[in-house]
Amino acid sequence: MTSEPIDADQDLLSRARAGDEESFTALYRRRQACVYRFALQMSGSSSVAEEVTQEVFLTVIRDASRFDPQRGTLLAYLYGIARNQVLRSLERDRPYVPMQEEPECDSSQWTAREDTLGDLTRGEMIESVRQAVLALPANFREVVVLCDLHEMSYVDAASVLGCALGTVRSRLHRARGMLLEKLKATKRAMV
Repeated sequence: MTSEPIDADQDLLSRARAGDEESFTALYRRRQACVYRFALQMSGSSSVAEEVTQEVFLTVIRDASRFDPQRGTLLAYLYGIARNQVLRSLERDRPYVPMQEEPECDSSQWTAREDTLGDLTRGEMIESVRQAVLALPANFREVVVLCDLHEMSYVDAASVLGCALGTVRSRLHRARGMLLEKLKATKRAMV
């Protein structure tokens, strides 16, 4: 996440609500890349990410009063709008194909010495991870994208997802286990 003060985002939004176009432009320039990356990592499609990013900021223009600082940060609010847009887009554009339920696994069986990506080149590793993340069911993919890729706190992720903090932790733990299994299967297939 960025080291910029969170209050600066809220200040820009307040001034934009009052009609200051430069403040809205500054807010857009500050946060559009984060929103775009989130949408891209959630959807795997640059066209969906562009559409979602545009829709997020149009939503802010149309109804900036919906943001409530008591419920979380402005960035979490933007991610929440993006999340809903991505899910709508995926539902509209792709037929839903349920994934088989992953078997429960005991994560204690994995040791630090097992490096599932040790033999892959950096480019192959990045692509394998990207594909594995995209293959996760949406509720697991979104916690990985928010917490691991965007380094969002669990509290902010819970705010974005509209769920309990424990749910975020649980989903993230399970998603990491699923990713590990998918990456190990990818490595075995390459050998």
